[in-house]
Amino acid sequence: MANTFNRRSWIKSTAILAGGTAFFSGAITSLAAIPKRIKQTVLNDRLADQAAILDSAPVMKARLLANENPFGPSPAAKKAIQEALDLSYQYPFMHMKELTSKIAAYENVSESNILMDAGSSPLLLASAMFYGKNGAEIITGDPSYSSLPSDAEQLGAKWVKVPLTADYKLDLDAMEAKITSKTGLVYICNPNNPTGTVLDTAKLKAFCERVSKKVPVFVDEAYIDYLPDPKTSSMISLVSAGNNIIVARTFSKLYGFAGLRCGYVVAQPATLKDLSKYAVGNMSLSAPTVAAAIASYQEKEFLQDALKKTLASKEFLYSVLKKEGYEYIPSSANFVMFPIKMEGARFATEMSNRGVGIRFWKFNDKDWCRVSIGRMDEMQLFADAFKQIS
Repeated sequence: MANTFNRRSWIKSTAILAGGTAFFSGAITSLAAIPKRIKQTVLNDRLADQAAILDSAPVMKARLLANENPFGPSPAAKKAIQEALDLSYQYPFMHMKELTSKIAAYENVSESNILMDAGSSPLLLASAMFYGKNGAEIITGDPSYSSLPSDAEQLGAKWVKVPLTADYKLDLDAMEAKITSKTGLVYICNPNNPTGTVLDTAKLKAFCERVSKKVPVFVDEAYIDYLPDPKTSSMISLVSAGNNIIVARTFSKLYGFAGLRCGYVVAQPATLKDLSKYAVGNMSLSAPTVAAAIASYQEKEFLQDALKKTLASKEFLYSVLKKEGYEYIPSSANFVMFPIKMEGARFATEMSNRGVGIRFWKFNDKDWCRVSIGRMDEMQLFADAFKQIS
C-alpha cells in the first residue's frame, strides 16, 4: 500500500512540476510585464480565472468573471456544513459512499462508474495526464474550456484546436475528421465555455457512440444544470450502455459549490482505474463538503429558484446589450459572450476600474467579453459601467 501511494504521489508531482516549472516561470514573467491593467489570457482557463480575480481592482463590486453562482449554496447545504463540523475530525468514508450511492441511483449507473474528487478540475488534470501521454493528440473546439488540453500540452501532448461553426457551436464533424492514430482523447464541453452554446442532444449522442469506438470521448457537463432538462441532455446514459465515454460533473455551478469543491466523473470502471492513478479521489473531499453535497443533491426547489434568478438576470443583460447596440451569442449557461468595440485587455481594465470583473477573449479576428450572470444588483452595476465605455 505504501509503495503504491508513493508511486502515485511521485507520478503526479514529477509530471506537474516537469510541465509546470517552465510554464509558470514564463507565464508569471509575462504577466508581471504588463502593469496596472488586466492581463491578456495567457494561462489555461482555470488559472486565468484565478489571475483575473487577483489582478482586479481592490474593491470588486460585481464579480462576473468566474461563472460562479451567487445564489448558493442552499440553506440545506449550509445547515449540513454546520452540523458536520463536530465530526469533521473523522474521515468521511461512509458519507462518501452515501453521496456516491445517491448519484448512482439518480443517474442509473453503478457506484463503480463514479469517481469523486474536489471539483472536476483534478479529474480534468488526471485525464490530461493519462490521455496526453507519449505526445498524444487532444482534440478540442476553439475556443472551448482549455484546462484539460492546456495541461496536457504542458506535459508534452499535442493540442489540436478545431474552429467553431458559424453559429459558435462545437463542429463535431470537423473534430471527428481530425482523429488520427495519435489521438488520445476528444474533449467536448457542452454547454460550451466560453460561448455558452449547446449541441443538439441526438447529434452529440450519435457522435459519441461513433467516435468512442475509435478513441475515448470526454464530455464536460459543468453547465448542464442550466438546461431545461439536464438528465435527457446528458451523455451519462451512454456510459450505462457500455460506451468509452467519460462524463464530468461539478457542484461548482448551479449548486453554488465553487468554493466548497465537489465534482465527479462517470465512466467505465476500467477507465476510472486508470484515472485514479493520477487523481486523489475521495480523500480530497472534506466532511463538510460531502455533507453539503448529500443535503443539496437534486434539491429541486433550490435549483429551480437559482435557475429562475439566473434566467432573469440573463434577460436583463440581453436587454442592456441590445439597447447599447451590441450583438451577443444566445447562451445556455450562466454567462454570455459578446463582441466588444475595443481591445479586450483595455475593456477589462476599464470595467475593473469601475468595480466590475469580466473575462475577455480574442477569436474570429474580434475582441470578446464573457460576463458571468450575477444577482440583479450586480447586473445593474455591469450595465452602469458598460454604458460609460460602450
